[in-house]
Amino acid sequence: MTQISAAERSNTPPMAHAGGEPAPNRAVTLQFGNNALLSQLLGDHDRHLLRLEQALGIRLACRGNRIAISGGAEAVETAQATLNGLYTRLERGQKLSASDIDAAIKLNARSAEPRLPLADLPAIRTRKGIIEPRSPAQAGYMEMLARNEMVFGIGPAGTGKTYLAVAQAVGMLQTGQVDRIILSRPAVEAGERLGFLPGDMKEKVDPYLRPLYDALHDMMPGDQVLRRMAAGEIEVAPLAFMRGRTLSHAFAILDEAQNTTPMQMKMFLTRMGEGTRMVITGDPSQVDLPPGISSGLVDALATVEGVQGIGVTRFGQQDVVRHPLVARIVQAYDQRATAERDVARDARRHRPRESESGTSK
Repeated sequence: MTQISAAERSNTPPMAHAGGEPAPNRAVTLQFGNNALLSQLLGDHDRHLLRLEQALGIRLACRGNRIAISGGAEAVETAQATLNGLYTRLERGQKLSASDIDAAIKLNARSAEPRLPLADLPAIRTRKGIIEPRSPAQAGYMEMLARNEMVFGIGPAGTGKTYLAVAQAVGMLQTGQVDRIILSRPAVEAGERLGFLPGDMKEKVDPYLRPLYDALHDMMPGDQVLRRMAAGEIEVAPLAFMRGRTLSHAFAILDEAQNTTPMQMKMFLTRMGEGTRMVITGDPSQVDLPPGISSGLVDALATVEGVQGIGVTRFGQQDVVRHPLVARIVQAYDQRATAERDVARDARRHRPRESESGTSK
């Protein structure tokens, strides 16, 4: 692709920076050499361009093999990097979807850290395809998964914590870097007392572990998943089954870790043997433990964060990569929780004054 022109414009109303200063307007024209790929870049009825316009507050116009971008300087820069990166993906034979557009915008935003060209971002390779980050936090998380022996992925649902961990595990299993994958969850909904449920042990625990099975089937053909499970190369089990074991040359993932107790978490972390990688994922705001029992995830972070060899990635609502409405729902809950904390703090602040005034009377 070629940049034809870049000029400051003054005939359109200026957009405002976050600080209130008007942002200088800018116009850029990009030229693309392959009309077939350009058609895919635009999307059906230009829906990809419309998505960019709505997300960045810019104007896009396509004439022939050129796309003109106009708007605030920062937004134009983001759009230019996004379009160039997406076109490069198409040149490599990859397809584009609406979620790919949203991910590219996040990754190319000026506030994104790390801010890398899409071609330079980390990727996890499995035999079913290449998995790439969809947010800056995911990019950092994927690099951490490749580098650290133990990683904590902390944040709300929909940020890809568990999915990317399973992808890394599958990639390392298929390349022979580990001998097996162990996926675990605390069956907290039944208090890990599963005897009253119908069926054998597998039938009792499977409903709690279904999300892990789903992630596995996204990475590997179904027959290969079943064959590797039968051979013991993939094991999906509730956390209680980890007790007394030493996990060597394995990739172990503990999901929903906020629902462990401190003793359970210590038990899991100390299962680590030679050549083993561990990933612990969870959301400390979604603890389902009985009242009065502290979360093992919160306790572990307070204890081991900063220890050499342990990495921690924290995701926020801006990293949610599910339906855009999910991000707004998470944000609404976060805002409500913040407001409730503020009210409680104000109540505590005024309580001593009231008692003092009562004493003086």
